[in-house]
Amino acid sequence: MAEWFSNLEFLSKVYWLVAIIGSLIFSVVMILAFVGGDADDIDADVEAGFQFISFKNLVGFFTIFGWSGIACIDSGLSTPLTIIISIISGLLMMVIMAALFFFISKLSDSGTLNYKNALDAVGEVYLTIGADRSKMGKVSISVQGTLRELDALTDSLSELKTGTIVKVVDITSNGILIVDQTRKPIEPSKAENEKLLSNTAQKKLL
Repeated sequence: MAEWFSNLEFLSKVYWLVAIIGSLIFSVVMILAFVGGDADDIDADVEAGFQFISFKNLVGFFTIFGWSGIACIDSGLSTPLTIIISIISGLLMMVIMAALFFFISKLSDSGTLNYKNALDAVGEVYLTIGADRSKMGKVSISVQGTLRELDALTDSLSELKTGTIVKVVDITSNGILIVDQTRKPIEPSKAENEKLLSNTAQKKLL
């Protein structure tokens, strides 16, 4: 093995070292990423948005850079073309990995309930809520595209019974919804307005 390596040209040695070391680190990083660890703790990488440059992506770059370079050398390509192809291949790997972890983080976020997203949402009382926060009940409400049954209280002086349509007006620090009965004024229809005006005009004529 040592003799085989020593007989390689300088560029081949560089690519083989990069490929082997990159592959080992890449394997560890991917295992940590998918079993609950966070390899980005190494460089304090923050999982926020689409990140092109991160520890994981750089490891992916050098791994593909090394193996694609070896493939180009074995194919007999020139040194400049080998370097260009290996760099492009590494950059493409970085884009793929950035997109992969971006969508994974989005899927993870979508499964985590953010109670602030329930503010101003309209739902229905599932279990009666006591007046003036005297008794906790439950509301059936759509949050983050999913219908959920959440704990709720009300500041209303009358209890909110099952089936009452409510609106979330506030959220406590521990995730309890503060709701109130929706109050939408009943406006007369256009036909009723015209009838009312007609009756008024007739009375004035009389």
